[in-house]
Amino acid sequence: MAASLFIYSCAASAQIAQHAPAGFDVPQQSSAKGTIDTIYYPSATVGVTRKALVYLPPGFSSQKHYPVLYLLHGIGGDELEWLRGGQPQVILDNLYAAGKLAEMIVVMPNGRAMKDDRATGDIMAKDKVEAFAAFEKDLLQDLIPFVQQKYPAFTDREHRAIAGLSMGGGQSLNFGLGNLDKFAWVGAFSAAPNTKSPEVLVPDPALAKEQLKLLWISCGDSDRLVSFTTRTHQYLAEKQVPHIYYIEPGVHDFKVWKNGLYMYAQFLFKPVDPNSYQKYSTL
Repeated sequence: MAASLFIYSCAASAQIAQHAPAGFDVPQQSSAKGTIDTIYYPSATVGVTRKALVYLPPGFSSQKHYPVLYLLHGIGGDELEWLRGGQPQVILDNLYAAGKLAEMIVVMPNGRAMKDDRATGDIMAKDKVEAFAAFEKDLLQDLIPFVQQKYPAFTDREHRAIAGLSMGGGQSLNFGLGNLDKFAWVGAFSAAPNTKSPEVLVPDPALAKEQLKLLWISCGDSDRLVSFTTRTHQYLAEKQVPHIYYIEPGVHDFKVWKNGLYMYAQFLFKPVDPNSYQKYSTL
């Protein structure tokens, strides 16, 4: 098979289009809507109380348990970036209305783990960039336990996913692949230069193959950062680690990231069926 084709670790039980259809991000008045909570959690890592947004699916019930997706923003954003630019609640509501999504909680945190975590001033300042790496500890030791205490969330790795855009895409690969005991589903949309080198991300390909339910990496073909996605894919293909490598026409913007979320979310928390692997080539 040509290297440009996508390699799959998982196939959803329903057909997934190769690209989001028109209107996928437009509110449907007739469909049930999820809700968005604002939570404040104590961060021992940072030493302050931090904020995150939580999307709860339509018909959310405290009487049953849900898997959780942690959805991360880019270097110039905060916990509101996805809502401002990506309308994830609309995308997910529409997928639920179409019966294409497993029920899940989606947490949108501020991935800049520092006391003043606002996206102001020089967003490329050394301390702010370092705060994105420090978020790994805040996520694992502070945020995830808080979410599990506040909501009826499953606590095992098979029911926990992570994904993000740009800097958040690099975080997702770094934190997800670096903590396979915590995450079984990992996705990156237009991963930024903070992404660790492939041999550091996946030092044990056999373990990654065994533990990953889905590894998704996508990017726009005209994105100046596409080389970071490509090098990760090339290493994974060489080591025969199943993954989705999805390159679409586009640049470094929400058009690409929204499509990434639309497609990635449909694979999550569904049975793996190796006999029904789908093959996608670059668009």
